[in-house]
Amino acid sequence: MIPAVPDFGIGPAPEPGRVDEVAPGLLRLTAPNPGLMTGPGTNTYLVGRAGPVVVDPGPADDAHTEAIVAAAAPLGAVRAIVVTHTHVDHAPGAAPLARVTGAPVLGFGPAEGFEPDECVGEGWSLRCPGHEPGEALTLRALHTPGHASDHLCWLVEEHALLLTGDHVMHGSTVVIRPPDGDLHQYLASLRRLGDAGPAIRTLAPGHGRLMDHVPDVVDALVAHRLGRHERVGSALARRGDGTVDELLPEVYGDVTERQLPVARFSLWAHLRALGREGRARPVDAPEGGDVIETRWAAA
Repeated sequence: MIPAVPDFGIGPAPEPGRVDEVAPGLLRLTAPNPGLMTGPGTNTYLVGRAGPVVVDPGPADDAHTEAIVAAAAPLGAVRAIVVTHTHVDHAPGAAPLARVTGAPVLGFGPAEGFEPDECVGEGWSLRCPGHEPGEALTLRALHTPGHASDHLCWLVEEHALLLTGDHVMHGSTVVIRPPDGDLHQYLASLRRLGDAGPAIRTLAPGHGRLMDHVPDVVDALVAHRLGRHERVGSALARRGDGTVDELLPEVYGDVTERQLPVARFSLWAHLRALGREGRARPVDAPEGGDVIETRWAAA
């Protein structure tokens, strides 16, 4: 049996268009893009009391861009715009927000139409000053590949609070879509959060509520992924061989029909991981590497 993902949510539930102060000097504004992949919508965060840094401006949505500008106005000019990764619900809003505010755009690197003014990575930090001594906040980047190779989480050091983007979502697991997504990298990046020192106390995800009990969140997500991984391995061993679509009903029989088209990608990620573990091999992959339609055989 695959362990369930428990609900460690705390604080108010996100609501599109509403601004919540989720920690001192940290505002959350949720984009109006609720859905299967985004939950209540993409969370945009404003960090700092004087000249805020905007984290994940979300999709290219005029109303959301205007809402970010309005939320930032009492705090002063936007200092910078940073993204966790370049997926369509997190990064496209950076360009229109930059045009309005004149703030530089920062991210791991260019991809999917996203063009940062500055490429930043592991350990890069930015100071977010306050109006009074002791109010300054520090944002530090943690490179957390797996969901996406360019994924950065952003640690608000003074609060031991991590802006997780899509690395951790509230109440659910994330999709791993090869070839950019990688299961082994994702598990290693997850474990890093639980082992962090000083300890991370709060997770502020790109979708959903804040979470506490961080080691328990990490342990539950790792256990869930490993449980699914063993189900994939067992199903392939019983069949002898199979494609993603042949294995999908058995391996993901516990998810809704709406979720199955998305689950296909994570199943492909599990098969690729089994291949690297020596437990599976592609038998009809085209030259240049496997694709989602490839047939896999148990090794």
